[in-house]
Amino acid sequence: MLLRYFYDHKLAQASYLVGCQASGEAIVIDPMRDIDPYLNVADQEGLRIVGALETHIHADFVSGARELADRVGATLYLSDEGDENWKYQYLDSVPHVLVKDGDIIKIGNIQLEVMHTPGHTPEHISFILYDLPATKKPIGIFTGDFVFVGDVGRPDLLEEAAGIKGTAVPGAKKMFQSLKRFRELPDHVQVWPAHGAGSACGKALGAVPSSTVGYEKITNWALQIDDEDAFVQALLADQPEPPKYFKHMKRINKEGPTLLRDLKVIPRLYASKDVVERWIGKGAQVVDIRPASKFETAHLAGTINIPLNNSFTNWAGWLIDYDRDLYLVADQQHVEEAITALHSIGIDRIAGYIDLGFVNQFNDSRLELDSYESVEPEDVVSRLEDYHILDVRNLSEWKSGHIEGAQHIMLGYLTDRIDEIPKNKPLLVHCQLGGRSAMAVSILKQHGFKKVFNLAGGYDRFTKVTKKVDVPVHA
Repeated sequence: MLLRYFYDHKLAQASYLVGCQASGEAIVIDPMRDIDPYLNVADQEGLRIVGALETHIHADFVSGARELADRVGATLYLSDEGDENWKYQYLDSVPHVLVKDGDIIKIGNIQLEVMHTPGHTPEHISFILYDLPATKKPIGIFTGDFVFVGDVGRPDLLEEAAGIKGTAVPGAKKMFQSLKRFRELPDHVQVWPAHGAGSACGKALGAVPSSTVGYEKITNWALQIDDEDAFVQALLADQPEPPKYFKHMKRINKEGPTLLRDLKVIPRLYASKDVVERWIGKGAQVVDIRPASKFETAHLAGTINIPLNNSFTNWAGWLIDYDRDLYLVADQQHVEEAITALHSIGIDRIAGYIDLGFVNQFNDSRLELDSYESVEPEDVVSRLEDYHILDVRNLSEWKSGHIEGAQHIMLGYLTDRIDEIPKNKPLLVHCQLGGRSAMAVSILKQHGFKKVFNLAGGYDRFTKVTKKVDVPVHA
């Protein structure tokens, strides 16, 4: 048996290729939309991918199952659990097998037993792996968004992100029951989850890629609570804000993603200030993917900044409108990486990109480049009253302490609540370390705010130079 682990750091998403070397066949579990990594490994190992398995209808990335069916003829093994709201709607176009609790999937000497594990979603299933004929005992379980290292999948996403009311508490109760079955598995069974630290699908995911049932019984907070009501309350408390794009992912993965081969070729464009203004005037979005330090000193007016780093996909999903055309400002070296990341969450309306090589060859008078300023905490701490302070951190960070008199709007909600921000004072924007606030400054400037300053080092550095903080009793 061959087991390969794939991890997308921008999505904090794990997928797996399991191969039977005796039969030369392989399957992929919870595949990403970009399937080339699986095809490359399969080719290197002399394997043919014959199946794609999904633990549930994903909310945080576009599934690659349909891509595998299209490109290599893989059979899709998908959940038939849950009610009619949780059934795949594109299956007439692909080879597929719908599976339920207790069903067996065989690939050569590999056997996977389906285990219905509702809670995160009603249709969620896990796959218990057996390596036959070496042993009839299970070697591991692919848990998807059921059990993570140190955490379990949140049951409130259907309500908070997809808008399906009244699902959070019933989902939490189902999770409690599913965990009872998990406890019955042998302690030696390895746990291979679909996400790691940084994912919004839970609140305390560990950075270790795998675990065992026995270790999770000892260390996972969710497996320490035996009372159902206490468990439900604990599971629903303090979950991070669900990204806006999750609702789009549920729909896309349920209805069937567009095949990548059917997307338009993304052209390289040449643009002046007037052209960019024309795009924006027609409702398009222009996103500069350079580091904040470079965007700060010079950028095309009207563009917003989402740096291409491990947080890029998350913030793109929060800040980019799926129903509008998108133009990128990027250098040739990084544009393909950015496009792949955007496609991974279904942002497919990419109309083109502006090559930075073109931008850099003209002076400010031709392009009328814009900029903004970061200020040090030491320089403003004695005159905070001169600014309107905007805190764009998460709610949990705000609750743990914030600058007295600050207004709190989490970065992901900034565009929706832009009219709540006063314009009678210069804006001093901060987050915890300075990265998210830099993105916020670009959005504020794009919306016409003139005097906007980024607090360098954020709240973390601010608290080191002053004790002027207020810890709220209520949110």
